[in-house]
Amino acid sequence: MKTIAERLEAIQRRIHSAACQADRDPVDIQLVAVSKTQPASAVVEAAAAGLKHFGENRVQEAVNKARELANPELSWHLIGHLQRNKVRPAARLFHVIHSLDSVGLARALSTEMEREEKTMTAFLQVKLTNEPTKTGILPADLDETATTIRTLPGLKLVGLMTMPPFSDDPEEAAPYFRKLRQLRDRLNRTVFKDAPLNELSMGMTHDAEVAIREGATYIRIGTAIFGERYAHRQ
Repeated sequence: MKTIAERLEAIQRRIHSAACQADRDPVDIQLVAVSKTQPASAVVEAAAAGLKHFGENRVQEAVNKARELANPELSWHLIGHLQRNKVRPAARLFHVIHSLDSVGLARALSTEMEREEKTMTAFLQVKLTNEPTKTGILPADLDETATTIRTLPGLKLVGLMTMPPFSDDPEEAAPYFRKLRQLRDRLNRTVFKDAPLNELSMGMTHDAEVAIREGATYIRIGTAIFGERYAHRQ
């Protein structure tokens, strides 16, 4: 069985190769290790291998894990839906939220960030599918929502995030990734002319190369780093 360090080296080779093929600098792509469902010991091993950015779906699981690890060098990313009753602990722990999906949630999070006297880096989650289990801002509402959220204190909007439907064929994700890039570029011509959004959070273990080709700057990788033992399919 491969170690986390060995699997990390393999995914880094994939990122480097995909970036070079897309005529991009691999340094511009941030790897977020999806540690949801993983034990704290796996995060320790991953951190020892050089990882600092970890993605979690559930606030309480992340809080417990961070408390056990007590490592201030780690950066915690919330990649799952944030429920209103979890906003306060989320504000205290997370450095980045990839799943900001409404003005109401943004206002609640802004209030807590002001209370904490901190700023959270934020991605707007965009819903590009009809899947009822997925949340996000509809493209038609994106300009209005972004215009409001960008004025809220304690939040720093940097880009967009999406999750395409799962498919065994990674190429089927390409139109969704391309659409997200186009939406970001459109926002930069309208709402964010003075301070353009630079980031796109998209791509996971099975479609990372496609996401990088289409412009991903953050990719969220779980299985390729931690293996299948604890992780859910992602």
